[in-house]
Amino acid sequence: MAYWLFKTEPETWGWDDQVKKGAPEEWNGVRNYQARNNMRAMKQGELGFFYHSVKQKAVVGIVRVANEVHPDSTTDDPRWECVDVEAVRPFARPVTLDEIKQVPELEAMVLVNNSRLSVQSVSDAEWAIICRMGGVEP
Repeated sequence: MAYWLFKTEPETWGWDDQVKKGAPEEWNGVRNYQARNNMRAMKQGELGFFYHSVKQKAVVGIVRVANEVHPDSTTDDPRWECVDVEAVRPFARPVTLDEIKQVPELEAMVLVNNSRLSVQSVSDAEWAIICRMGGVEP
């Protein structure tokens, strides 16, 4: 199973919005080819971190890929696709980007080296470390 990280501005769509939805929601509006290609690689059932960007800069929960890649409903441009995600569980405590940067085993993580990429892969080891930091079982 592959793991992922989905970045969002909480003022636009935050963890509470995802939970309140109570159903899968499109991860739409992504206009970056690398992020789109990451979504194309996703399989139903894979897990991802839900990351609040901009002000909080922290992993706050875990989502599941509910539906594989399909056309993004926010555009007529066929180049842009998205997946649907659903909330799985919140972190017991958010794990900030600053905390992640302090862990030597996470220095190669995409989030640390390319913080602008909105949809990223996460290695098995990175997944386990950040889950433990956030107080959840990997």
